[in-house]
Amino acid sequence: MDPALEASDGPRPAAPRDLLDASTDAAAIVSAQGVVLAWTRAAEALLGHPASEVVGGPAARLVAMAGDPARVAGVAERCRAGMGWNGHIALRHRDGRSVDVDLRVSASFRLGGDECFLMSAREQRAQWAVGQSVLDGFLTRSPVGMAVMDRELRYVWLNDTLERFGGVPREQRLGRRLSELLPGLQAATIEGLMRKVLETRVPVTDYEYLGWSWADPHRQHAYSTSFFPLVDADDLATGVCYMVQDVTERWNARRLLTLVNEAGACVGTTLDVMRTAQELADFAVPRFADFVVVDLLEPVLSTEGHGAWLTDAGPATVGPVMRRAGMSSVREGCPEAVARVGDRAGFLPPSHDVNLLIDGEPILIPVLDPADERWVTEQPERAARIREFGMHSLISVPMRARNTVLGLTTFIRSLNSVSFQPDDVLLARELVARAALCVDNARRYTREHTAAITLQRSLLPQALTGGTALEVASAYLPADPTDGVGGDWFDVIPLSGARVGLVVGDVVGHGITAAAAMGRLRTAVQTLADMELPPDELLAHLDDLVLRLSAEKTDEEAADRGASAFLGATCLYAVYDPVTGRCTMARAGHPPPVVISPDGQVSFPEPPAGPPLGLGAMAFEAGEIELAENSVLGLYTDGLIEGADGDMERGMTRLGALLARSDTDLSALCTSAVRQLVPVPQPDDIALLLARTHTLGADQVVSWDVPVDPSAVADLRARATRQVEAWGLDDLAMTTELVVSELVTNAIRYAEPPIRLRLLRDASLTCEVADASSTAPRLRHARSTDEGGRGLFLVAQLTDRWGARYTADGKIIWAEQEIP
Repeated sequence: MDPALEASDGPRPAAPRDLLDASTDAAAIVSAQGVVLAWTRAAEALLGHPASEVVGGPAARLVAMAGDPARVAGVAERCRAGMGWNGHIALRHRDGRSVDVDLRVSASFRLGGDECFLMSAREQRAQWAVGQSVLDGFLTRSPVGMAVMDRELRYVWLNDTLERFGGVPREQRLGRRLSELLPGLQAATIEGLMRKVLETRVPVTDYEYLGWSWADPHRQHAYSTSFFPLVDADDLATGVCYMVQDVTERWNARRLLTLVNEAGACVGTTLDVMRTAQELADFAVPRFADFVVVDLLEPVLSTEGHGAWLTDAGPATVGPVMRRAGMSSVREGCPEAVARVGDRAGFLPPSHDVNLLIDGEPILIPVLDPADERWVTEQPERAARIREFGMHSLISVPMRARNTVLGLTTFIRSLNSVSFQPDDVLLARELVARAALCVDNARRYTREHTAAITLQRSLLPQALTGGTALEVASAYLPADPTDGVGGDWFDVIPLSGARVGLVVGDVVGHGITAAAAMGRLRTAVQTLADMELPPDELLAHLDDLVLRLSAEKTDEEAADRGASAFLGATCLYAVYDPVTGRCTMARAGHPPPVVISPDGQVSFPEPPAGPPLGLGAMAFEAGEIELAENSVLGLYTDGLIEGADGDMERGMTRLGALLARSDTDLSALCTSAVRQLVPVPQPDDIALLLARTHTLGADQVVSWDVPVDPSAVADLRARATRQVEAWGLDDLAMTTELVVSELVTNAIRYAEPPIRLRLLRDASLTCEVADASSTAPRLRHARSTDEGGRGLFLVAQLTDRWGARYTADGKIIWAEQEIP
């Protein structure tokens, strides 16, 4: 490969079998006669010749320059003397181009008796030579500000960019310190960092700070600065070089992101519209503005809807009605405000109209001029406040969420002398957008919660009456709004024979679904009670209904979720008879009632415990207790006795102790017990139903045994008529005579003995005929040709109510007449 061998001539030895790969440089072995003996893969990569084309051939044909025999001889002698040689030479590539290489020739050595030389080459690539003009342009025109300070931290050199950043000419900087030129630019801190770099020789990189510039005195800029020491040949620090970048946009973006993230944690912590508006105002002061007001449309606050003042064709002739929902100021008491929280506030920056709210684009007024004719004419009171408190800059941002107009938020600066800039509009928009979503969520939740509460209260009884048998009082406490409405309910149902049905229940779950299910169950209980079903049978039918409702819900939701739904409930149903003073009850997974005797003794009678409604295939059993005159019977839901500790037994004991003061008014007692047991809102709603018992005296009930003889009907009619007249109910005597005649005659003719007639004088006059038969009577509409079949029809027409109920011994047919 070396030209020193190009003139040699002689026999060519055979090519070696293996290539040499001892170095990453291109390498070859050449004999003293100039024949290539070995060729590496790196040499092939450098010149493009494979080993098969080169090995065994002359090295001279690879040289791309004229021969120099004297130089070749000198190189050969140097290598034979045991020293190597290196130099630059041009070689010829296979494609014909010239390749400049750095060639190295080793000392000569013997290979198989022949003198040989190892040659290696590396391509020489052109290096860029930096001219002084290029260097000057790089330093002076770099987008990064650069400066050199001496050991006393005085300016020695600076480029054009740094001069432009600070706004101070180069001539005024050289020989002076930063603290002397820009005292407000954190000069003391920056010089402290430079001293530290001089002492430790450890660079400081990317130190960020805010500062003012004479080049832009109305706006703060953010800078990122790096410092490193300058060291001479004797390793002594001779000064400091620092580089500065204007990172205001990056700083603002990071500040925007930080503030928006902080707003996410501070704004919208509750589902309350007014509270959310106030949180937005509190968050922005003083972080962003000195005075902030949030005005919301009245429909937003009233949860009646939104955009009620808009028509399909555009704005209505009457502008939007807004109310002040929140405001905050750096001055105590918000003296800048014209309207207070809750007042009407129709503020729109002049000369903007309702299109500001509709379009949703923020308004920036960098410099407020209170002398502007538009302010003085349209809003004179606000113009006076602007002058008084020095308000000088304003941003108004419409609040919109999900294409819903909510209101307007206005940010104002007064003590902060920096005017709002276009960059601040972006931050204001983001803050208001985040708050608007929270306001809209609160508005929607409040509206839905109000609807659920309204539904629930409409499904609960509006007025309770226990007739003369019971004095009743109730208390209902809804759940904490954050947990939604529940499904607790209670009811008092008048029954035949002066009896009264009492029911309390609790639907599993919360929300409008639970409230709707509660309404359906309450209606079902009223219907089943009107059918005179005993408590255990009533719960069995109610259990079937809950199972059907659960099946319906499963069918509706299976397509979406593929999971079964369960509608569960607990219930306690009791029937009090004022004639006997006995109370029959059955329960389905519900806590037992509480009884307070007239002498203040508390007990919790436990009827047989049945399973909750909705499980199915399980029987319910009824239990019976006797209640003395003026006893208090209390029915309640589990929320009343659970308490904070969840100990229901302890809660029952507290409830009994509170109700033992039964000498007080029943309604006041009910309210007081709930208030003391549940002083703060809790996740479950609460129902308490109290009933003070009364019995019917002997002068209000009369009964006779009925012989199984049709001739006895006349005597019973006469007795009943005399009794009704004795009670002073002469107006009802004739009707009572007819009712007794029909009912007794039917019992004698179709029923089984023993038969008994009873009259009760309560809120109404009741005639009852009991027999041992379980066959129910059937109302018929007799034809004109029929001789009979009109008796029960006449009873139904002459009385207010009639019906039949079954007992353990048979049945009772009854008919009621209202007492005038």
